[in-house]
Amino acid sequence: MVSRSYSNLLELASGDSLTFSRAEKRLPRVKTVAGLLTEIDDETSNSIASDAPSSISQDRIIIVGNQLPLRAQRRSDGNGEWIFSWDDDSLLLQLKDGLGENVEVIYVGSLKEEISPSEQDDVAQTLLETFKCVPAFIPPDLFSKFYHGFCKQQLWPLFHYMLPLSPELGGRFDRSLWQAYVSVNKIFADKVMEVISPDDDYVWVHDYHLMVLPTFLRKRFNRVKLGFFLHSPFPSSEIYRTLPVRDELLRALLNSDLIGFHTFDYARHFLSCCSRMLGLSYQSKRGYVGLEYYGRTVSIKILPVGIHLVQLQNVLNLPETEVKVTELQDQFRGQTVLLGVDDMDIFKGISLKLLALEQLLIQHPEKRGKVVLVQIANPARGRGKDVQEVQYETSATVKRINETFGRPGYEPVVLIDRSLQSYERLAYYVIAECCLVTAVRDGMNLIPYEYIISRQGNEKLDDVLGLDPSVPKKSMLVLSEFIGCSPSLSGAIRVNPWNIDAVAEAMDSALVVSQSEKQLRHEKHYRYVSTHDVGYWANSFLQDLERSCRDHVRRRCWGIGFGLGFRVIALDPNFRKLSVEHIVSAYKRTKSRAILLDYDGAMLMHSSMSSSQNAEAVGILKNLCKDPKNVVFLVSGKDKETLDEWFSSCEKLGIAAENGYFVRSSRNAEWETCVAVPDFDWKQIAEPVMQLYSETTDGSYIETKESALVWNYQYADRDFGSCQAKELLDHLESVLANEPVSVKSGLHTVEVKPQGVNKGLVAERLLATMKEKRMLPDFVLCIGDDRSDEDMFEVIISAMASPLLSPVAEVFACTVGQKPSKAKYYLDDTSEILRMLQGLVTASGQAAKNAASQTSPRIALDKE
Repeated sequence: MVSRSYSNLLELASGDSLTFSRAEKRLPRVKTVAGLLTEIDDETSNSIASDAPSSISQDRIIIVGNQLPLRAQRRSDGNGEWIFSWDDDSLLLQLKDGLGENVEVIYVGSLKEEISPSEQDDVAQTLLETFKCVPAFIPPDLFSKFYHGFCKQQLWPLFHYMLPLSPELGGRFDRSLWQAYVSVNKIFADKVMEVISPDDDYVWVHDYHLMVLPTFLRKRFNRVKLGFFLHSPFPSSEIYRTLPVRDELLRALLNSDLIGFHTFDYARHFLSCCSRMLGLSYQSKRGYVGLEYYGRTVSIKILPVGIHLVQLQNVLNLPETEVKVTELQDQFRGQTVLLGVDDMDIFKGISLKLLALEQLLIQHPEKRGKVVLVQIANPARGRGKDVQEVQYETSATVKRINETFGRPGYEPVVLIDRSLQSYERLAYYVIAECCLVTAVRDGMNLIPYEYIISRQGNEKLDDVLGLDPSVPKKSMLVLSEFIGCSPSLSGAIRVNPWNIDAVAEAMDSALVVSQSEKQLRHEKHYRYVSTHDVGYWANSFLQDLERSCRDHVRRRCWGIGFGLGFRVIALDPNFRKLSVEHIVSAYKRTKSRAILLDYDGAMLMHSSMSSSQNAEAVGILKNLCKDPKNVVFLVSGKDKETLDEWFSSCEKLGIAAENGYFVRSSRNAEWETCVAVPDFDWKQIAEPVMQLYSETTDGSYIETKESALVWNYQYADRDFGSCQAKELLDHLESVLANEPVSVKSGLHTVEVKPQGVNKGLVAERLLATMKEKRMLPDFVLCIGDDRSDEDMFEVIISAMASPLLSPVAEVFACTVGQKPSKAKYYLDDTSEILRMLQGLVTASGQAAKNAASQTSPRIALDKE
């Protein structure tokens, strides 16, 4: 059963039209037109463009996040005014290091503090003038539904692999919370529109709080240069597809130009969802992964974020840090410190870590009194019953372990459940022999990076610790397999956090590993972390964003669709929709016409379950053949017996069967072969291989033709079928390397056929035959839908500069759907193709009728 659509929420959130303004500059409105792209030679006349070019000379980027990188507090002198300052711990502020000195940055986001409506105008003006920040003021009730409701109860748990199997687990889908999410995204979009210069500015949106924002911005400015980075995991398709608004979120993200992920796994899951739910395929070209989406290429970026190296080193240099390190060194003298730093939430695996320590102390009694786990539990970002349960379980487990293994002057677990200053946290890093991060699921987690930098230390800390500066530093990491930073730290001991015995064993291994091994691992990690900081990450992302948006200016952009289904069609200036009026006009004024029509997929939909011919298509072909000015050829991959039966009523129709291997010029002509094939012994090699893949791929089958073998996986699982097709292609190319055949992949097919057989041969033969009969074509129409038809397009386009066509010939190469093609034109689907061909039939009928009416008086005169 199809789930209810929520796409109309975009319109619900939009309200009345708004006038957008910018300080000392009023932005003109941009109209978005939904409709069909017709034959228009003047690109600027009707295409949707952004506003007029801005006068800003330097590059500018608008960074959009849920919260502005600011701290706010009331004045203590009693006048109640707000004091704002930069939040140095905010990633959005730190990434400026990678943007360059000449890049102007404007921030758009909400404030942590609630600002009364009477103060909002003054605060907004102050923030814009002083910090170049544009605050989005969200009513408290709406913000609660948006953040604590949809974001934290539904998106965040699901993205961390928690299915809402009961109201207690993540919460069931609530339409009112989804509407609040859309409404808040619309508020953010309005704020961006107040300051954006769409032809000049780049927009970088951050995290799952604002996943539908790209649709609002793309709808307003079709050519907006827009990047999105997801800082959380992206779940596998089996998890993600349970979300009722799954399509809306995917389509919204695809309105970005560049989508960033921390790891390959997250990107792979996203691509799989796009494939399974939207039918989109992706390609890797020169190292870049891209999704083709309505003529636009949406690029995928895989790069983990880094830390702010300078800021951490500055904190390490503080006198307070030295004092704290000295204090901790005295506190834990004679003991080995293991350190955990986690938020207090259900996914950080704190209780599993504690149970692993308990197991370690049980299995290794000699470590009692010598090993201490310091667990820093940061306050939870969310709220609810699950947070309370984690807090209770953690406290209870710590109490039990300490009561069991503790003694006077020794506690196995030191739980710190309060907020720490930065220097305090780094001091714990400095004295810890090993850092443990055992989250069951986490987007990135920069704690290991901070630990590595802290262990590198500085000269002052070396003096405090009594270390020789010439001796290499050392550190150890025990990391969960399920956190984003794990792949980049190859020297860490990776564990499955659910396997408590394995985590306990990893703790023991980290303690007993040799000093030289610890030094080697630390050196490798430090080299990576210090060179891949937050500035490197930001710079790399923006370079890719600039590359992804490079073709915006020359593209023709058209907005179509309603609500969250809105998307932009971006086409090359030379690729446009075939206008029926335009081709009918050319058809009427030409005298010698060559018409080449692919049947499978162009005149008969691939998705059709029917095994018989399309009666409407047969009728249209029959009528086209009646016009003496037309030479019509039907090209199909089907066998000649089937085509002979289906089109027996079309006496003058030329047919090419099996993709051009068999050809006949009319019903009464004999079938001929375009290519001489000595034998088909290769079938005995290829067929058993195909049979093997058919047996292991449910829904696939083999089509046996006289000249070819085709493995079809149209009805198989999309992802598995595609994977098997790639394997089969490689397998067949290997076993048939010495045979005179070619192995090609098509739409849901892998085909083996004799070398030299292609649809381009049919086009060459038709044009050559017409020239021999002195019927030099001045009108050529060629329609196809897949890769095999590109050979026909290539032939007729190259023929424009050859003597095979009239010097004034009008050529129409038309593909089905908007996709990369050698064709200049496209039509959306089979119904549009048939409608266009019917227009040609009508034009022929009118011409015949006019000719008859002009000759009838003469006939009457002759009779007199």
